[in-house]
Amino acid sequence: MSGLRWGILATGGIAHAFASDLRTAGLDLVAVGSRSQASADAFAAEFAIPRAHGSYEDLAADPDVDIIYVSTPHPMHAENARLALEAGKHALVEKSFTVNRVEAQGLRDLAADKGLLVMEAMWTRYLPHMVRVREIIDAGTLGEIRTVFADHTQKITDDPSHRLNALPLGGGALLDLGIYPISFVWDILGAPTTVQAAARLGDTGADAEVATLMTHASGALSTTVSSSRGSGPNTAHIVGTEARIDIDRVWYSPTSFTVTAPDGSILERYASHVEGRGMQYQALAAERFVAEGTLEGRELPIDESVAIMGTLDDIRRQIGVSYPSEN
Repeated sequence: MSGLRWGILATGGIAHAFASDLRTAGLDLVAVGSRSQASADAFAAEFAIPRAHGSYEDLAADPDVDIIYVSTPHPMHAENARLALEAGKHALVEKSFTVNRVEAQGLRDLAADKGLLVMEAMWTRYLPHMVRVREIIDAGTLGEIRTVFADHTQKITDDPSHRLNALPLGGGALLDLGIYPISFVWDILGAPTTVQAAARLGDTGADAEVATLMTHASGALSTTVSSSRGSGPNTAHIVGTEARIDIDRVWYSPTSFTVTAPDGSILERYASHVEGRGMQYQALAAERFVAEGTLEGRELPIDESVAIMGTLDDIRRQIGVSYPSEN
C-alpha cells in the first residue's frame, strides 16, 4: 500500500472514476464523505472503503486520512478544500481549481502556511503521453513552436436544470471543458500575453461555446474551442518549425500521437497503454510530491493553477459570464 491514506469528498460521477483508478493503482483508499450517510455507505460498499462519513466535516476530522480528493461542483471547491487543509489534510482539488483567482490564491496561501499540498486535479498533465510530449519539446525536436490548437467539444445537454447550464453551480463550457485546452496551452507555451475570447451563451446565461485566441511571450499563437452542445474532433496540435505533434482523439485522455516533419515523414508514433481512465497518475504524483517534501511538481505548480484561474477570469469578463457566488 502507498504512504498516503486517501479520502474522497463527495460521491458524484468523477468521484466514482477516481476511486476506480485508485483501486486499479493499489493506492490506499480508506474513507469517503458525503452530505448523506446513505450515499456515503453506498459508495463505500461499491469500492470496499472501510469508513463512510455522513458529512464532509466528519471526513476531514478522520484521523486516519492523510489526503482528501475534493470532487464537488466548482463553487464548493474553495470551501471544501479549505475544510481539508484546516484539518491538516493535503488536498487534491478537481479542476477547475476554484471559480476565480481570488479563491485560488486563498487556497494556495493557506496550504503554504500549513506546509500542506494543495494541487489541482488536472489529470491530463500527468498522463504518460503528455509526459512524452514534454520530453519531445524539451529535446528541441519541434524547433521553434509557432502555434498550438486544441478543442474540448462534447454534446452534453441543453437542459437548463443540468449542472453544466446552472450558473449557481459554476456551469458553462469554460470551467468544465475549456479548462482542458487552456491549461494545455499554458503547459506548452506558458502564460498568455494577450487574450481574446468570444462565446455563445445559452438561455441560462451560461456559456455553451467559448473560443480563445492568445499570444504568448515567445510570439507563438494559440487557439482553443470548448463546447457543451456539439461533439468536435477533440484533438490537439503543436506546430513547430522543424516538426509538429498531432495528438489524436481524445487528446486529454490516454491516447496516441504522431510527430511529423515538414516533409511529411513520421519521426515518432506513440500509443498509450493505461489501465483504467488514467486518473491514478495525478494521485501517484501527489504522493511523490508529499514524500519528496516539494509539495508540487513541474507538471503543474500551484502558482500556475492560480494564474490559469486568472486567465479564466479574463475570459469570463470578456464574454460576460459571472457566478452568483461572486456578486
